[in-house]
Parts: sequence; C-alpha cells; structure tokens
Amino acid sequence: MSMTDPMADMLTRIRNAGMASHTKLDVPSSNVKVAVATVLKDLGYIKNIKTINDNKQGILRIYLKYDDNQEPIIHEIKRISTPGRRVYVGKDEVPRVKNGLGASILSTSKGVLDDVAARKVQVGGEVICTVW
Repeated sequence: MSMTDPMADMLTRIRNAGMASHTKLDVPSSNVKVAVATVLKDLGYIKNIKTINDNKQGILRIYLKYDDNQEPIIHEIKRISTPGRRVYVGKDEVPRVKNGLGASILSTSKGVLDDVAARKVQVGGEVICTVW
C-alpha cells in the first residue's frame, strides 16, 4: 500500500500520540516534515525534534509537550491542503486560527512559516495545516 499524503500521516501520528499520552513518536523524515516540526517547536506546541540517520530515508523523532495536568498542548491539529485539493492563499488572506490562539502553517516562497511570520514578510502560499 502506498501512502498518498505523508504530511497527513505525520499529523495523524502526532494527534494519536497525544491522545495516548506518549512522550515521543517517530515518523519517516522529509525536508517538509522537518520544517513543519521546527515551526511547531518554535511556536511551543512540541518539546523537541531530532533527526535520526538510518541509512535510508531517515527518521524524525518528535517529543510531545504536555501541561501540568498531563493534557497535550496540541488540542487540535488539522490538515488543510491535501493532494486532491490544494488550498492556496494570498498575502492578504492568510487564515487566523481561533482568533490568534492557534496557528496556521504555510508553505511559502520564503520557506515553511506560521501565519504571523507570513503576514510579517507579506507572503501567501499553500496552507499545510492548522493547530491550536
């Protein structure tokens, strides 16, 4: 069975690991996945990331973050643009998530950015996912 949407697979693994209270999870690595995980780390949604070389594709290890009550910091993480339905926005239509409480992650000409950074450098792009 071939996987048609590796990004959706990564987001689903993050969602499932959070619901199961795992401290870390492993996903097959790619440059875009590392970039998205780095943005999630910079925004404070995950603790840390690490890439592991396995002489193949590589493994991306994601360490999840929990609050004082052991509830996951990520309440919801949702894929927006899919292989069958790409969603692009201009610099003036970058979506706000939960009125600024959450974040949308975009793939832009300046790299993978969160919505605040995309508005700051005034670029639009493909909306990869939203998180809050």
